[in-house]
Amino acid sequence: MIIDAHVHIGGESVGFDMTEDIVLESMDKYKIDVCLISNGDSGEYGHDLKVLPKEVQIDQKKSLARAIQFAKENEGRVYAGFWCKPHHELLDDEIERMIAENRKYLVFLKVHPYHSNLAFDDDKMIPYLDLAVKYNLPVVVHTGSSYNDSPERVYNMAKRYPQLKFILAHMGLGTDNQLAIDLMAKADNLYADTAWVPVSTTLEVIKRYGSKRIVFGTDSPIDGVDTYYCNKEGEPSLYRQYFGELKEMLSKEDYENLMWRTAKTLFDI
Repeated sequence: MIIDAHVHIGGESVGFDMTEDIVLESMDKYKIDVCLISNGDSGEYGHDLKVLPKEVQIDQKKSLARAIQFAKENEGRVYAGFWCKPHHELLDDEIERMIAENRKYLVFLKVHPYHSNLAFDDDKMIPYLDLAVKYNLPVVVHTGSSYNDSPERVYNMAKRYPQLKFILAHMGLGTDNQLAIDLMAKADNLYADTAWVPVSTTLEVIKRYGSKRIVFGTDSPIDGVDTYYCNKEGEPSLYRQYFGELKEMLSKEDYENLMWRTAKTLFDI
């Protein structure tokens, strides 16, 4: 069994083309049993950190509704996350109603500090994290190399919210991952995913903390249907190693924990 805990739909406003059909085709082709998706339509800022024009922005309720609908149409195979827009939008009763009525399909809160141009430990995050506490939602946070999305910002909130589980998506994209790895020692409620993370880093995490603190995730289908195999230029994807040689480098228990058991427990699916 394989659970990909880091999959997307949407994102056209920031230059991606990740549709529901592509996700399902990729899952079928590469034998992914379950995926956890969030909707990139919730981006607030572009790659250049300029605020996206109003005409291309999609409000977080509409973004959430699309994610929930995809999960409903593929019950048991697709689960959704709420990708929030904390910089420019506020929570309201309608969003909470959507979460409460669809908790069966909605299993995490997604935050992208880079595309929200907001430090994860900013006070604007508090209402969203309080909501995550209320509905027992793990919090998946894009982490990278900037101030706003540094793993250290997530650590700060992990200490403030010990009752929540935080997943360091990418473990600091564009870095050597060491800050994320070291911070995991300081907060038991910090977890990691493998999206664009080399096998060597994953092995270090498992060696230091065991296989119940990291989940398999890929950012699929960011490079199209074949994200699990190659990029758009045909160059081999690092995920080939996860399906191949890594299986021989770990015990059966650790490999299964990484590829699905830990995600199943962490997200209660």
